[in-house]
Amino acid sequence: MAKYKPWLLCCFILIGLICAVALISLCIVSLEDRRCPSGSFKHAAVSADSRRCSEIGRNMLQQGGSAVDGAIAALLCTSVVNPQSMGIGGGSILTVRNKTGHVKVYNFRETVPQSFKTDLLKDCPTTFALSTGSKWIGVPGELRGYEAVHKQYGKLPWAKLFEPTIRLAKEGIPMPQFLGNLLSISIVKDHVKSSPLCDFQVFCNKNGTILKEGDILKFPKLGETMEIIAKQGADAFYSGKIGQDLIEDIKTAGGTMKLEDLKSFQVRVEDAWTVPLGNTKMHIPPPPAGGALMAFILGVMKGFHLTPNSLDGDQKIQMYHRYIETVKFANGQKRSICDPVFNNKQSADHLIDPSFINRIRNMIFSNRTHDNSYYYNVKPSADHFGTTHVSALDEDGMAVSATSTINQLFGGTVYSPRTGIILNNELSDFCGRANTMRAGEHPPSSMTPAILESKSGGLLVIGGSGGSMITSAVALSIINRLWLGMTLKDAIAAPTVFVDSMNNVNFESGFDKSVMNGLKALGHKVGDWRYFFNVVNAVEKENGCIVAVSDSRKKGMPAGY
Repeated sequence: MAKYKPWLLCCFILIGLICAVALISLCIVSLEDRRCPSGSFKHAAVSADSRRCSEIGRNMLQQGGSAVDGAIAALLCTSVVNPQSMGIGGGSILTVRNKTGHVKVYNFRETVPQSFKTDLLKDCPTTFALSTGSKWIGVPGELRGYEAVHKQYGKLPWAKLFEPTIRLAKEGIPMPQFLGNLLSISIVKDHVKSSPLCDFQVFCNKNGTILKEGDILKFPKLGETMEIIAKQGADAFYSGKIGQDLIEDIKTAGGTMKLEDLKSFQVRVEDAWTVPLGNTKMHIPPPPAGGALMAFILGVMKGFHLTPNSLDGDQKIQMYHRYIETVKFANGQKRSICDPVFNNKQSADHLIDPSFINRIRNMIFSNRTHDNSYYYNVKPSADHFGTTHVSALDEDGMAVSATSTINQLFGGTVYSPRTGIILNNELSDFCGRANTMRAGEHPPSSMTPAILESKSGGLLVIGGSGGSMITSAVALSIINRLWLGMTLKDAIAAPTVFVDSMNNVNFESGFDKSVMNGLKALGHKVGDWRYFFNVVNAVEKENGCIVAVSDSRKKGMPAGY
């Protein structure tokens, strides 16, 4: 038998140990991969309104960027892919959880300019209508907000976040399916055709016809503007040539905003409100965001002790009945949501107070609803739709829930030809929800970008768009996921019910007919709402696996790795 020298024997043993460790590691990885559901990710993910924008956000994360970098890049992309929803002429609310678990809220939604039409609220529509014109423009906060969160959490250079969108804006993209479908709807087509968005050939051909599927969508002037902002920073917008050009165009359109309004814009940074939901705690933006309303809905519903069995037979009718009643009461609390800096005598604190929540729950009867709107304290206002949402989670555990808007569809349809920017109509958010408005004030909002943490270490980054539908749509998705046992994908895709501002109950196509009939029998009045643009995007991490969902209602797809 051959004898090996000691050093050679040691080498063989070491090689054997290395191979054993490698084999064990491979087995562990294999087991972990097997444990994760199909289509999930191991490291990071971004969920935006479109596949293109999710991938741009994901690419930033793969290049070493933070969740903030990914979210900003995805939002910039969305301003080109879904320009009806958001853009740099608007504002956002971001809920940010850093890698140590601390959660901050960055509110950079638009504010009331120093000079505005003093009786503007008399011009508010009393029925469903799109508010157009320069009188509704709020001071845009989008870029100041990006700057603030990037300085705090960004890893990649500022300019890099703009590169993909600059290319898309200049080179053009095939008309996105959702936008093409939207522009074919009569009310939207007429809205655009009669606006500067058609006059300046943003969404129209030279002959005045609306762009359609197969056409190329281009924003060359916006691309140039973004190129300058990428090189010079947000100051180019707030105090530089871009800002000056923007103000000139607003003046030409009849607006009263001044360069001083842009220069004085400040991002509001606050701690998130944290609300317990059983074994989960939920972080939400404080007023004037809609987080308190969503927390109220979930607080009431938590007391009904929902389980997957709540979807069986008559229990399903009862579950939806209680949910609808809760949302009716939430509609009655909309006027509680206002900017606390300007309304220090008015508070929304009671919406997360257990005693108030219990009192409202006791007012919900199992066998009937109430015709009288006074029972719910509802003062009807006009409903609307718009906005976008991005959820992002990076390898370090940083999470960003970002809701952004120019408010209604294409904002107020005011276009700045010098800059390529579509302006918001944010001041219309005061309509039906406030009696006054003051310079510098943030309007009340339905936006509710949320981050949920379970005791087991799980994370759910979630939010939505859809104007008046946002708060209840996100709440129902969370109920489906947390308590009714649905997967995240099914929780978001489930046909929804929307309780409008008149407390009429509106059912999305595909909603359970037997439940509809049961709810009608309980006295609920059915409305005729046709625009179910409730779009919820989310990223969830559990047991080392990341599941991302972009709502199919807006043809979105997530991206991760």
